[in-house]
Amino acid sequence: MRACPELLSPLFSISLELGSSDRGRSGKIVEKMARAPIFMVGILVLCCFSGVTRAEYLKYKDPKQPLNTRINDLLSRMSLEEKIGQMTQIERSVASFEVMKKYYIGSVLSGGGSVPAPQASAETWIDMVNDFQNGSLSTRLGIPMIYGIDAVHGHNNVYRATIFPHNVGLGATRDPALVKRIGAATALEVRATGIPYVFAPCIAVCRDPRWGRCYESYSEDPKIVQAMTEIIPGLQGDLPAGSRKGVPYVAGKKNVAACSKHYVGDGGTTNGVNENNTVTDWHGLLGIHMPGYYTSIIKGVSTVMVSYSSWNGVKMHANGNLVTGFLKNKLRFRGFVISDWEGIDRITSPPHANYSYSIQAGISAGIDMVMVPSNFTEFIDGLTFQVNNKIIPMSRIDDAVRRILRVKFTMGLFEDPLADTSLVNQLGSQEHRELAREAVRRSLVLLKNGEGADAPLLPLPKKAPKILVAGSHADNLGYQCGGWTIQWQGLSGNNLTSGTTILSAIKNTVDPKTKVVYEENPDTDTVKSGKFSYAIVVVGEHPYAETFGDSSNLTIADPGTSTIGNVCGAVKCVVVIISGRPVVIQPYVAVMDAIVAAWLPGTEGQGVADVLFGDYGFTGKLPRTWFKTVDQLPLNVGDPHYDPLFPFGFGLTTAPVKRN
Repeated sequence: MRACPELLSPLFSISLELGSSDRGRSGKIVEKMARAPIFMVGILVLCCFSGVTRAEYLKYKDPKQPLNTRINDLLSRMSLEEKIGQMTQIERSVASFEVMKKYYIGSVLSGGGSVPAPQASAETWIDMVNDFQNGSLSTRLGIPMIYGIDAVHGHNNVYRATIFPHNVGLGATRDPALVKRIGAATALEVRATGIPYVFAPCIAVCRDPRWGRCYESYSEDPKIVQAMTEIIPGLQGDLPAGSRKGVPYVAGKKNVAACSKHYVGDGGTTNGVNENNTVTDWHGLLGIHMPGYYTSIIKGVSTVMVSYSSWNGVKMHANGNLVTGFLKNKLRFRGFVISDWEGIDRITSPPHANYSYSIQAGISAGIDMVMVPSNFTEFIDGLTFQVNNKIIPMSRIDDAVRRILRVKFTMGLFEDPLADTSLVNQLGSQEHRELAREAVRRSLVLLKNGEGADAPLLPLPKKAPKILVAGSHADNLGYQCGGWTIQWQGLSGNNLTSGTTILSAIKNTVDPKTKVVYEENPDTDTVKSGKFSYAIVVVGEHPYAETFGDSSNLTIADPGTSTIGNVCGAVKCVVVIISGRPVVIQPYVAVMDAIVAAWLPGTEGQGVADVLFGDYGFTGKLPRTWFKTVDQLPLNVGDPHYDPLFPFGFGLTTAPVKRN
């Protein structure tokens, strides 16, 4: 259409005459228009369409444009309402196509156990996510939303997903490469359900096992936690060579945006009380709790979640010095900072006591996206009022939205906003279950093996006339998976999802002629009269998450200790402990012939039997100090007067059995 100006010069002159102030000449102009060739009018129409086409070219929708050009172009077009919508994350239970469209919502999440339907298929998840996404795409600017979910040991909310060992068990493997493979498998399973964003990894450094989230921590040692951030390139993809430090990265549609959490000091609270106060100096904060964040940022983590906890009395959700001053400015983090669930509400005590103050304090501190998650209109209205009244500057809003858009553009959400079913077969795939089984094998820590090196009990013989399996945790998939499994607090029983209990694994492994007797809590007479070759006792903690797991006594759940006494007092026994942390076992060590710390192994209980019976050797090392009594706590490696039952890094080894 470059010929348009030349062809239309007669009409152009007419238009000039129309624009003149001499209204008396209009009759002549109309006459000229009437005489204008019809084909020129047609070309004028074509030129108009050409102009419309050019006007519709939007830089932010062009993937060939540089990232910052796209961000700046889109940001310049956005109203305050659209910007604040981007900063708002809501729970799926209050989301809909209409809500996404009306309020320009930037993100949706599933809370723990929040699913579209019980035992929902991957396709059901995809349909739900796409429905919300279509609401976002129908807005004026069509900015896609980002759906987030807690995938903290596999895709743990989803029926039939592979459930990997919780982080404490992975810390026992000391193998960052294994953890990276788990990250990649988790990403595929999450993407299989149409979700592109996970609230993982937790890089807390748990310094007190009384904390209810200690199993979400890889170790008490910040170096191990730092090494395990290798899960981030597993989730997000390997950072390309020459990438700028601090810039988020997601490789493609088989990867997800990750979230390092909870910034910072969540694992250091006094007496391990969840969401409480971490008392330490600047050196302690930097040396113990911060290293995982340095490494996460270097590896291109997309988001960082702020901790509920405080540092020396200052709530992290209101700590501008650490969120903006250190994380964003000093460490040059360029992704977005997200609050925890109702995180800004909890700036005040009691929570939500002064929500307008919470909004001001949280947003001013540097939080970019707020996990509201339910009363989103209150948040939107409150933040809008504060911006309009110059309480919060527009520059702070623009910084937040710029960061959110950076992650969305980097992920390719603008090019591929809708999920498809191409990865549904990845959910709970056999390959991923084999990987989880390997992780279980590698996570097991052998604490005791007979009375000495000359008389080991493990590995157990597969051929025996009759063996006893006992304990509340031997045939309970929910118990061996722990919290954050299908439901937020976890479940009991074997109907929650697909997997292999330890009892089933034992039966799968022993010789077909070996009789396996299972009794959950047998009395001593039953054991003595049973003529068992040996017994396997599986006991531990019941599932829990967050504050519900805070414990001052750290005991094995009843009737676990009586089961140990009844069985191990009558027959040679190995005790397998299913727990998210070290628990009190000192009074029973003498009666137990062998002790295995199995942590929270997840759905693939076959990995436990693989090692008990010698198909593989024990290799795991304690990621945490195993205390003698709770009175010693907190007790961490390097402390003065360090006197544990089993020290950090302890773990006996066995060689695999060579069988014909």
